[in-house]
Amino acid sequence: MTQLINGTNLPSLEALKTQAKRLRAAMSERQTPITQSMALETIARQWGYRDWNTLSAAAKSNAPHGWHVGQRVSGHYLGHLFNGTLKAVRAAGAGYWSLTVVFDEAVDVVEFDSFSAFRKQVNVTLNGDGVTQAKTSNGTPHMELRAA
Repeated sequence: MTQLINGTNLPSLEALKTQAKRLRAAMSERQTPITQSMALETIARQWGYRDWNTLSAAAKSNAPHGWHVGQRVSGHYLGHLFNGTLKAVRAAGAGYWSLTVVFDEAVDVVEFDSFSAFRKQVNVTLNGDGVTQAKTSNGTPHMELRAA
């Protein structure tokens, strides 16, 4: 899948890596082997970027997720399964998304048996894989989200 970036259709990160592998194989067949790093840098320049890191960031930040207001989603929040709807969606830059998720059923965000605190709606910032960078004390992401 491609995304329109600055008037240019930019392939997915996986497709760009595949282009670099094909370039490396073709150069090897012509008795002019190049490293994978050189192939990645060449692909970046062909797409008009100064280097592979810049191209990679552009491809990640424009990863096609299709997050949109009203979209049905599901996942885990603080270890609890949920279903819900996206109330607000905003690209946060550098491949991150700021979302407001409204749960179908309130989620208890407290682990203690003696009391509860239920949330019906949360604001989160997710990476391109639909996962928060923030983690609980046991290393689990606060939220893992996917389209329902």
